[in-house]
Amino acid sequence: MALNMKCVALVCVAAATAAALFGSPLPTYVTRPVAAEPGSVSRLLYAVNQASVERGSITVYDIDRGHARVKVIRTVPNVDDVKGVAASAATGKLYVTYRNRAGVGMLYCLDVYADQIVWNKAIEPDVDRLSLSPDGRLLYVPTFEGGAADFINVLDAATGGLVRRVHFSNRSHDTLFPLSGPLFQETKAEDGSGRYLYMIDPASYAVSRLGPYAGILGPYAVDGMSRYVANNVTGLWGMQVADIKTGKIVTATVPDHPRGAPGLLHGIGFTPDESEVWHSSSAGDPHVFVWDTSDPMAPRFKQRLAMRSREGSHWVTFAIDGDYAYVAPNKSSDDGTEIFDVRTHASVGLIGSSEDMIEIDFIGGKIIRVGDQFGIGRVTR
Repeated sequence: MALNMKCVALVCVAAATAAALFGSPLPTYVTRPVAAEPGSVSRLLYAVNQASVERGSITVYDIDRGHARVKVIRTVPNVDDVKGVAASAATGKLYVTYRNRAGVGMLYCLDVYADQIVWNKAIEPDVDRLSLSPDGRLLYVPTFEGGAADFINVLDAATGGLVRRVHFSNRSHDTLFPLSGPLFQETKAEDGSGRYLYMIDPASYAVSRLGPYAGILGPYAVDGMSRYVANNVTGLWGMQVADIKTGKIVTATVPDHPRGAPGLLHGIGFTPDESEVWHSSSAGDPHVFVWDTSDPMAPRFKQRLAMRSREGSHWVTFAIDGDYAYVAPNKSSDDGTEIFDVRTHASVGLIGSSEDMIEIDFIGGKIIRVGDQFGIGRVTR
């Protein structure tokens, strides 16, 4: 498709205007403008900023207009560490967990239609990367990877009030509710329980577990039918993939990996069509590893992608349709989040620094679907 040069000019003018308004240089955007049609889907990326200047605010990017910056939503003050984001198409609400400058775990609710904070409150004893029930009524909030609490909080999404606690292990970290359920949870516990992935029935709250893995788990990704889960594992140059039904776990090791202990390779995600898994390298190694997962239990190493940032990456997620991958820099870095074309694996631009991103799609001003911060599979049949 030939580029519409008038649209390109408009995007450039909008970018320059935004730079003047917000007083900071803009990142490099993808230059692939598309003319809007009446009744067409507007795909917007809501990215919670982690760079020091704008930390905690939300920048909205138009995916189909070169990821041009649409607006910045000013949210709450004193954000020190952004922990996670989730949103509901049913309610039009977006939620962000964060720790403030006093080290208090906080959660705010944003009305997406009004761009206004509905409530902002402290959550006892702390927070981490959260998830949301499909109907938008319940929030599942871990109690922090550095904490001693042996439960996660289930909260009323309308008020932030406590509904119940689900007990299983300490140092709860990432909570994921994939398309086919159930609720998944990993922890950083060092007492042996951190080597298991936990599954929580959202109806009965019964807890089961998968493992043991080779080490303490990090971020993970689940396919659309909840058959397979790909895990980052502490001390492993690669990943482990588990068959959720049988419990079988296989190990995939990155060939010719950097020397030294990897620590925890952090970000990981299935492409929405589940043909690949992408995951981060270790801190200081500016690469992303891509695996062919046409057979999830026999991953085949496919490609090593070089990043523009020289410091490495901390998170990976995808556009709902699977055309773009978003690879975030290290935690709280000022480096931009890099955009890759999933089909070609080419780097096509940068947006502002964020690892807490979620796509929200509109038709005629109404939300029709939302994405997920996690790189989840989307094949459901």
